[in-house]
Amino acid sequence: MVPRSLQQIIEQSLRRHPVVALLGPRQVGKTTVAKAILSGSERPATYLDLELPSDANKLRDPELYLGPLTEALVILDEIQRAPDLFPVLRALVDQRRAPGRFLLLGSASPELLRQSSESLAGRIVYHELSPFDVTEVGPSNRLWLRGGYPDSFLAADEDDSCAWREAFVATYLERDLPQLGIRVPAAQLRRFWTMLAHNHGQLWNASRLAAGLGLTAPTVRHYLDILEGTFTIRQLQPYHANVGKRLTKSPKVYLRDSGILHTLLNLRTLEDLFGHPTAGSSWEGFVIEQILGSALKGRTPYFYRTAAGAEIDLVLVPGSGKPVAIEVKRSSAPSPGKGFWNAYRDLGCEQGFVVYPGSEAYPLGEGVTALPIEGLGDI
Repeated sequence: MVPRSLQQIIEQSLRRHPVVALLGPRQVGKTTVAKAILSGSERPATYLDLELPSDANKLRDPELYLGPLTEALVILDEIQRAPDLFPVLRALVDQRRAPGRFLLLGSASPELLRQSSESLAGRIVYHELSPFDVTEVGPSNRLWLRGGYPDSFLAADEDDSCAWREAFVATYLERDLPQLGIRVPAAQLRRFWTMLAHNHGQLWNASRLAAGLGLTAPTVRHYLDILEGTFTIRQLQPYHANVGKRLTKSPKVYLRDSGILHTLLNLRTLEDLFGHPTAGSSWEGFVIEQILGSALKGRTPYFYRTAAGAEIDLVLVPGSGKPVAIEVKRSSAPSPGKGFWNAYRDLGCEQGFVVYPGSEAYPLGEGVTALPIEGLGDI
């Protein structure tokens, strides 16, 4: 088992909050993390998988079953299948306000977020478990090619990894979304998802995508919201600094897992990937996802682009202080262009990084450092 860096954070939250929610897409390892917490718990613990009829049946009268478990850690897996539990959990927590009473695991679900935020406000803290990242398994072309879903990354060979990802995509469309109450034609959503893969890292253009699919702009917007709400794509918003420039207003859209991106593009090997036009944007999205998973440190992520061509791939904006500029280059000798330096000065940045697939960090000037991907913790 690959130790997950989030486990310690979840354990800390359980010592402080009565309810902790661990959210994320299916197959990302939520159950594995929960069972590791359970096995190391010094308190009594109960685990219920609400996809199992036998466990779901125990909660036909949830107050009767859960009420006596005041000293136990109760783990409820696939909680989105039982949204009626949230008011009961709120009442039980209010009866005995103690930390670490419930750990809720949920596949990504906007409905889950809505229900729990309404019923458990002030009682719950959320964590998102992402696929493996470089802090957990180290930087490698294998992680970039296969993505970070555990079964894909740890597969015996490329054929097995590809087969797992292809099955994941099909199951997500045909089974997982309907179970979340999302009713859209699977074939149509796959076409949209694939089109997003071909436009990975580009500005969102609803009209162009809608025309390509023969749909309306509101429909493709709805599809985008579905994919974002289930943690499969990320919208990176533009940074609207007051710099007196004409700024881009549309977000950039990335597929969050590089392995799923490569599956949708039918890129099975590193040779396929290196020879494909999207290799650069794939690497950019991969690095950005690694940074957002491990190096945010309370900062809000954006990108920056002006109509005149000044651009920064990723801008991390703190609550106070200067923004940090990050450029991503798939080159052994990275050199940011004129557009980066213009944007860097527009924003008054004092620190920047150019992340590249090398092994040595070195200065590039004006507070900007060339940084290998294993050095993301220094950002």
